[in-house]
Amino acid sequence: MNKLQMAEQFRKAVQLFAASLADAQALEVATIYDGWEVGKHYITGELFTYGENSVGDPQLYRVNQIHTSQADWLPDQNPALYTAIGLDEKGYPVWSAPTGAHDAYNTGDIVNHNGTLYKSLIDGNDTIPGTDDRWWAEVTE
Repeated sequence: MNKLQMAEQFRKAVQLFAASLADAQALEVATIYDGWEVGKHYITGELFTYGENSVGDPQLYRVNQIHTSQADWLPDQNPALYTAIGLDEKGYPVWSAPTGAHDAYNTGDIVNHNGTLYKSLIDGNDTIPGTDDRWWAEVTE
């Protein structure tokens, strides 16, 4: 077995493990999931990426029902088949506590926290929205 084959086996093992992660954990490692494909047989609960969310990270989706994907059944346009993970009903990311500098919020990022939208006023923001007006500003639509 060559190094490429070993790397593919390792990736598949990690993907099998990743299937058991809670949504918040899965969002932290979204790049580990395969991208959405036309003509692929999907099963209920399977996770994949398609496009980017509003903060530039890969958008993670969960399959709602068994099907074979089609070109006109795009994940971001078909909520009967796919659920976007980590987004509210209007498409804003749901706030989750950053685990470090790599996933802290930056200036201008908008998140939904407990039903209220907030915009980050600083880079590297890891505070809870709504707890300090120096770091987050409430957004009205």
